[in-house]
This record gives sequence, structure tokens and C-alpha cells, in this order.
Amino acid sequence: MKIAIFGGGLTGLSAAWYLSQKGHIITVYEGGEKLGGLAQGFQEEGWGWALEKTYHHIFSNDAAILSLAKEIKFDGFTFSRPTTSSLFGERNNYRIFPVDSPKDFLLLPELTLISKLRAGITIAFLKISPFLSFFEKITSSDFLRKTMGEEAWNVLWRQLFRNKYGKYAENILASFIWARISKRTPWLGYPNGGFQKFIDILAENNKGRGVVIKKSTTLIKVKKEGLEYGFITNEDGEEVAGRADAIISTLPYPNTLKTMRGVLGEEYCSMQEKRKYLFAINLILKTNEPILKKTYWLNIGAQDIPIMCIVQHTNFIDKKHYGSKHISYIAWYVDKESELLKKTEKELLSFVSQHIKNITPTLIETPEVVRLFKVPYAQPIFDSDFLTIPQTFATPAKNIYIANLDMTYPYDRGTNYAVQLGKDVSNYFLKNI
Repeated sequence: MKIAIFGGGLTGLSAAWYLSQKGHIITVYEGGEKLGGLAQGFQEEGWGWALEKTYHHIFSNDAAILSLAKEIKFDGFTFSRPTTSSLFGERNNYRIFPVDSPKDFLLLPELTLISKLRAGITIAFLKISPFLSFFEKITSSDFLRKTMGEEAWNVLWRQLFRNKYGKYAENILASFIWARISKRTPWLGYPNGGFQKFIDILAENNKGRGVVIKKSTTLIKVKKEGLEYGFITNEDGEEVAGRADAIISTLPYPNTLKTMRGVLGEEYCSMQEKRKYLFAINLILKTNEPILKKTYWLNIGAQDIPIMCIVQHTNFIDKKHYGSKHISYIAWYVDKESELLKKTEKELLSFVSQHIKNITPTLIETPEVVRLFKVPYAQPIFDSDFLTIPQTFATPAKNIYIANLDMTYPYDRGTNYAVQLGKDVSNYFLKNI
């Protein structure tokens, strides 16, 4: 069959890889100049490795992406054990403590002994528990309050949920916190050369199997044409017509619905449009000295710091790969109406500079902006409404399938789940054509 895959991220490229083993004629269409989606990288002058637009790592138990790496003969991921911490307190009295394990919770001075014990027991339970339907019948806030107690909720979790989910913080299902804790491993991995290198090698392997990859090509419209589908793409400013027997869209739902409404039908599209999303903002900075001395990932639990998290990438990956400068991400998830989305690089740097100095008073220099990225539809809202929306690969249109990162629920989006999704949709496709 002639298959068109829209979206050249890891889901689309993985689907192409597994489908190409069965002899199908496949073309991957990517709207950007580079492949990779949210894992796409860029490279500054003097850098040996590319850096992702949004912070990425894998866990040591991420079987899907590690298996694919072996298949395409990628030369490996390097694993290490960086520190995850949380920031507590208020200005002039900020405190950073590790929060990687039940033991860390037991040693945390911010909680009473009873709260420490309850928190440690709950973390241990979530770590070993299988997924339970119970987790979809209660919100994370209610679950954590009932298991860890009100003090632990207020000290450890309330601000983290507010920073990540904003006005939706109290509505997020407990399935989210289960997935967040049960999947995490202390050892984190990163591809040698950066994720862009891994993506480019996967693309080259696909091409070796006859897969055609078109970049800078955006989908405009799809329509039914007999037993096939016709579609119009914009390729470097020119409209080009194409045809395929089957389509797999890995684009975000809003983009897919906009271009395929005529074939998917009003009822299906109206149901999928109930989804709620947040935008991601990543301000990437470089400094001579690290903003965070030891911590790789710092969750912001202090209420007067308007930042979701700080990720000191070069406390995970050696700074020698980035011109010997320390690289950090300042990150937010925001609603589409947020004023932060309107700010320029200079304005965002001004907005965060004083907060950075308050967190790290010893940092004398002013950070320099490397890049600013704003990503739509980056974080779906996993609330009770989310569960009422169909999550299947199949659509009302025969031989049109959807596989995007909303479908990684209850897990947070990540490269491993993107690869697994590509494999799963290819298997589903092969069983149903």
C-alpha cells in the first residue's frame, strides 16, 4: 500500500521504520526544516553536539527506544545518575533538597516525622503498584492529601501542580502521579551526540529501506478520491497534490482536525475538540558558571518564584559538548492566553533574572540567551473529561489512523513513548488493512 505519514517526529519515523519492513511504499511529510518534533535539536557555533529545543532524557527501563537503537545500529546512550531536587522556602531563605527516593523524603527537614513516613510509604506504594482503575476515579490532589496528608500536599505537591497545570491543578487524575512515580528510574540516559543525531540516523535507516522523507512540507487539506485519499501540501511555498491508499497522522489533534475535517466527520471532530492543552515555553540560557551547582532538575516549590522548573543540562551532560558553557532550561507550561507567550527573549530574561539571582546568590554574571522556544499543544490535560474522549488509532474514515502523543496517557510525553506509539500504530495498521 501507498502510505502517507504526516509528522516527522519519533512517532512518525518509528511507524515508517516498522511498516517499511512489510514492503509498503511510505512517504513521511514533516512541516519543519528538521525532523524530530519536540525532540528536535539545534547546534550553535563551537558546539560538538546538538541540543534539544525542550529538555529530554530517557529512563533506564525505556525498552522501546533502546530496542530501536539496536535495530538501527545507533552507537549508544550514556547513562548517569543526576540529582533531582525541589526548591522550598521564600526569598532570603530558599532551600534546595533532593527528592529522588523514599529515603530523601524521610530525610526532608521541611516535613514532620509523621508526614515524612506517610510520604515515603506512599511513594514506595506508587513505585510498586500496578495501574489501578482506582487512579482514574480520584484526582491527584485528593489522592495525595488522603495518603500523604495535608502537610505533605501543601509543602511538596501543591505548588508543583500549580506550576505545571495552572488552573487545572486540582483536576488532574491520580493516574498521572502514579505514572510519574512508577516509571521513573534514578539512572537517566542521553544519546551520544544528542537526540537529533539519533533521529537523523533513524531517518537514514528509513531511507535505506526506500522511505521517502519530505521536510518543510505542511499538510493543507485531505479529501476522499475514490478508494484513495488526495491531499494538498505546501512544499517550500508551493502547493503540491499527493495521493495515498492510507494515512497515518502523528500531528497534534488540532492540526489533524483542521486538515481532515471533511473526511473524519463533524461528530468525531467535535468530540476530539474537547481536549484541553497547555503551551510549553523553554528559555535556554548559557553561563560560565552553572546556575545550579549540583542539581540537574530543580522543581520549583517556592510560591514566589514564577517558574515551573530549571533544568541544568550540563549537570547531566558534560559542558565540553557545548563550547564549555553551562546550559540550562528555564521552563513553563502556560495557558494560550498567558502573557509569557507574548514576551521576547530579552523580556523573558529580564523576567527571570532576579529570581535566578535569588535562587543562586553566588551567580555574579548575567545569563545569555541561547534560544527561546514556544510550543503549542505541548501538555494535554489529564482530567476526567479526557477519559470521555476516544483514544483509538482508528478513525471514522477507513484507512486513516491517528497516533500522537496524547495517546501516551497516563504517562508524560517522552521519546520512549513516541517510539512505542509508532510501533503500536504500525502493528494496528497491519492487522486492520
